[in-house]
Amino acid sequence: MINFNGTIVSQDTNVLFQNRAFLYGDGVFETVKIVNNTILFLEDHYFRLMSSMRVVRMEIPMNFTMEYLEEQILSLVKKTGLSLSSRARITVYRNDGGYYLPQNNTVSFLIHSIALENTLYSIEKKEYEVDLYKDFYITKQLLSSIKTTNKIINITGSIFANENGLDNCLVLNDSKNVVEALQGNIFMLMGDKLITPPVSEGCLNGVMRKQILSLAKKIETLEVVEEVISPFDLQKADELFITNVIKGIQPVTRYRKKIFTTHVSTQLLEKLNEIVRNA
Repeated sequence: MINFNGTIVSQDTNVLFQNRAFLYGDGVFETVKIVNNTILFLEDHYFRLMSSMRVVRMEIPMNFTMEYLEEQILSLVKKTGLSLSSRARITVYRNDGGYYLPQNNTVSFLIHSIALENTLYSIEKKEYEVDLYKDFYITKQLLSSIKTTNKIINITGSIFANENGLDNCLVLNDSKNVVEALQGNIFMLMGDKLITPPVSEGCLNGVMRKQILSLAKKIETLEVVEEVISPFDLQKADELFITNVIKGIQPVTRYRKKIFTTHVSTQLLEKLNEIVRNA
């Protein structure tokens, strides 16, 4: 028997009391965008998921191919009527058993999806203010670059942003450099130089980050680099924007007293939507 919210129930009741993702954050996940029954950037998501599972020493099932993953996601959105435009999350977690040391490394997975209003990417909010979140720091290590079910920094940072009337916060690593935003990777324009932190700084190896780097390198007027960004650089920047697969590109308009333009982010958003139209 166990106590669940003040009620004594059978331990067979499904309250996740043995689920390792719930107990220890022993899980990894991917969030994908589906447009017209197509998973955008499927290959990048699949290989990042496989890499994440290897990093945390999960056993990858023999049938867990890219085609299998695609089939599982699309069958769900088809059944729920969300094939036109939706987001889906696949969470892979180590099976029950053990404490810090698992009894085995086999896995199970869970997929759920919700509808999205638009198929194309758009800038939903024209005014977007950020500040630094300094209560906790990201460490410069491989685990920081993958999507695990331990996102407590992002959660506490989001609460901090909400309490202070901010739209987002920028997160620092243990060297006090800017790594990413709470909900995506960060890009900074300084003159004709577009900068994003390297993955070695502790930022997420984002799927949309990869797309934006590729698109930006095709703009002849831009120099695109992966370099360290210090908090002092933000005050000198011409433009800041945040990227993730669901929202695409979100320009930052204000950081403290600094106001930013949105020219390059708007240009990149148009190029990104060309990919979606051709998907």
